Amino acid sequence: MTIVRYEPWNLVQAPWAPSVDVREDADAFKLQADLPGVEPKDIQVTADQGLLTIRGERRFEKQQNEPRFSRLERAGGTFLRRFTLPENVQADAIKARHANGVLEIVIPKQPAPQPRRVDIEVN
Repeated sequence: MTIVRYEPWNLVQAPWAPSVDVREDADAFKLQADLPGVEPKDIQVTADQGLLTIRGERRFEKQQNEPRFSRLERAGGTFLRRFTLPENVQADAIKARHANGVLEIVIPKQPAPQPRRVDIEVN
């Protein structure tokens, strides 16, 4: 699986991007994205034309009585991450799960083709 790294327009539009770990097992690729404070309803995962896209938005509540001195270090707003899928995956069987601020995506691999014995006909 290849990470699509350089997307200059996304840098202009998105103030932050989640960290993503990519792991390959014997039967699947597994992605884990850190999305603390992002509701599952605000996350969209799509697989189309060999590209896996994770897009969403982290929203912050605006407080009515803001304190005089505050510090905001967590970034909010929209985010977008894209990954190129290899040809040996089952794109229609991708599963995503969100728990404790971590989005886990499992992309199963297609089973390896088994050699087929060809019988020889005798005339």
